[in-house]
Parts: sequence; structure tokens; C-alpha cells
Amino acid sequence: MESAFASASAITDQRQKIEQYKHILSSVISSNDIVQAKKFIDHNRHVVLSDDVPLVVSRQLLQTFAHELGRLEPETQKDIAHYTLAQIQPRVVSFEEQVLIIREKLAELYESEQQWSKAAQMLSGIDLDSGMRVIDDTFRLSKCVQIARLYLEDDDAVNAEAFINKASFLVSNSQHEVLNLQYKVCYARILDLKRKFLEAALRYYDISQIEKRQIGDETIDEEALEQALSAAVTCTILAAAGPQRSRVLATLYKVYLERILRKPEIDAFSEELKAHQKALLPDNFTVLDRAMIEHNLLSASKLYTNISFDELGTLLGIPPHKAEKIASRMIYEDRMRGSIDQRLQAYMDMLPKKTLPLALQVVPLECEPRQPSETIHSQDHAQQVEAVIHFEDDTEELQQWDQQIVGLCQALNDVLDSMAKKGLSIPGNE
Repeated sequence: MESAFASASAITDQRQKIEQYKHILSSVISSNDIVQAKKFIDHNRHVVLSDDVPLVVSRQLLQTFAHELGRLEPETQKDIAHYTLAQIQPRVVSFEEQVLIIREKLAELYESEQQWSKAAQMLSGIDLDSGMRVIDDTFRLSKCVQIARLYLEDDDAVNAEAFINKASFLVSNSQHEVLNLQYKVCYARILDLKRKFLEAALRYYDISQIEKRQIGDETIDEEALEQALSAAVTCTILAAAGPQRSRVLATLYKVYLERILRKPEIDAFSEELKAHQKALLPDNFTVLDRAMIEHNLLSASKLYTNISFDELGTLLGIPPHKAEKIASRMIYEDRMRGSIDQRLQAYMDMLPKKTLPLALQVVPLECEPRQPSETIHSQDHAQQVEAVIHFEDDTEELQQWDQQIVGLCQALNDVLDSMAKKGLSIPGNE
């Protein structure tokens, strides 16, 4: 090996020198010998990659070496590639194209072994903002999206978001439909991992509505769209209850809107969740627990005019004081309309809205404390409560609006009748 290096170094003709080194490289690669390969790298670092050798020669030889790496056994290839990157690091600016090839080959190798984060780290070492070579925006976008996708395979939302943020500056001007779609999928998954479930649901839903089945060279099958729609449903259910969630839920499927979900249904749904979607929160509820409690509480607000926290806790499957705390937060955050009466010491019924007219004959809507003579003695439906939540809706406002419209129409009709009696012409009847 040493004599071969000496012979090649002594050649003065640059073309012959390159050919001789290529011949040595071919024999080194064929041997699959790590020691021989490292000797070749060391010799090139001291001789070929030195300032005494023209840069065009150094680049050509290193590029050949980078392409030939794929012929080595996987473990040998990784060892030699890492060693090469370390040796040329001092002059990396001069060999960016060759470094890119080596890093891409290493990333492919790690990806084939499902070492997603290592593959992403290898690609993230590529200088995408170099001033030494021309890099178009499509290439930059493709690498940012590829790195983000690899990090997401390991559920690493933090690093994935860093590269998706870089891609966001490029995607607005991109005409590459496949890359644009991959960007959208990555962004939705990042929102999902960060537990921004409502935003993720909207992104997933947008993806599920793609009409094209062929985008560039990529075929969009129905199963992929169904997965996106399923992810949208899952994220919507896990989102914090409120008007916006209800609107998204209504868009996705109206069957469950304003319907109280029971434990068997929740347990069955839980089996479909991913690990990050089952995370335990500071209040010792999982994301699903909290989402379902808030969902059922909001559903209860559609079914009842008011309800005691003892009964509400039973309905939600949690202690009354936790039901009160969650309800207070939802009212404060304007995700549910209602008020809490903690001073009430009275006998009252739960009032389903469908039976409200009949119930008003027994219990007034305002639930004012009764005098002893007014106490209801029925033991089947009444109970003494410490605190009550009063739910509000838009029924009264809508009725008032309707009455105003009726009043306006009647007033207009009176004017027209008066004009007719006086023999005045009515516009539109001429």
C-alpha cells in the first residue's frame, strides 16, 4: 500500500495521478478493509487534499471516493464515512459537494436501519445556506422536509419543528406539489405531537379533502386520505371542549355532536391512540380523560338547564369538586356559557330542557331559595345541594330576535293597510 501511494504521488501528470489513485481506491474498496481505507484517507488528507495539489484534482478524487462508499459493508461504510468527515472537516468549505454525498449515503444507511434521528442528524449537517455553491430553493425545501419527517418518525417534535419552520419560508413560493403536501403532513403531525389538537385536526382534515389522486410521481390512495380523516377526528375529540371544537366536530361527524360519551366507548377509542396522546397531565388526568370530561360537560349543558355538582360529578365519573373546578375553568375561558351558585341551600330538580315547561311549575328557573312552606317533598327527584351550575344558551336571545322580526313585519303590514285604505299606491303592486 505504501509503495502504491509513493508511486502515485511521484506522477507529475495530474490526469495520470488521478487515474492511479482511482485504481488504488478501487482495490481498497474491494478489500472492504477498514485499516486500508483509513490509510487511504490519511494519505489523501496529507497529500491529495493538501494545498500543494490543485483543488479540482482533490475534489474529483474525493467525489469518486464518496460514490464508491456504497460498495462497502454497512458497518464498514459507517466507520469509514464518519472518519472521512472528521478528517476533511478543516477544509469542509472546499468540499461541500463531496460532504453532501457522504452525508446522504450515511443517512440512507441509517434510515434503512430505522435509526431515524441519526439519519436526520446526518442530513442536518449539510450546509443549505452555503455561499460557495448554488443551491435552489426546491432542494432546500426537500431537505428541510426530509429531515423533519425523519425526526417525526421518532416523535421528536422539537427538532422537526425547527426544520419545518425553515421550510415555511420556502413553501409559499414552491410549485412542487409533492413537497408541499409532505410539508402539510409534517406540520399537522408536529401540532399533534405538541398537543395543539384543534389546529392539528384542521390540518389533517384539509389533507383528507385532497381531490387529486396523482400528484407528480406520487399516487394518493384512499387509505392515506382515510388515515388523515381518522387523525382529524382523533385530534378533534382530544381538543379542549368549546364552540370551535364543536364546529370542527360537526364538520367531521354530526352523530356524536352534543352526545354524552360513555366509558365503554371511551375505552374503545383509547386503544387507537398513540403514546403522546395518552400522556398524563399535571392534574393526573390523561389528555383523553380531560377531553372526554370537557366534552361530556359541554354535552350536559345542552341537555340540562341546571344541575348540582354532586349529580354532575356522577355523570362525568369524577368527584364533585373536580367537576366544579373544570366547569369554572371552561366558563372563565368562554368555552361554555353558565354560572355557578355556591350559596344555594334548596331543594331542586335537574331540569331537562325538553321538559322545562312542565318543570317550571315545580321549580323556578332562577332557583331562588324556597320558604319552608314551599319545600318540595318529593324524594324521587329532589335533593339538597351545596352548589349548582346554571347553563345558558342562546334560546332567549333567538326568541327575542324572532319577536323583533315579527314586530317589524306587523308594523310594516299596518302601514301598507293604512296606505290601501287611503287609496295610496303601494310600490310593487302597480
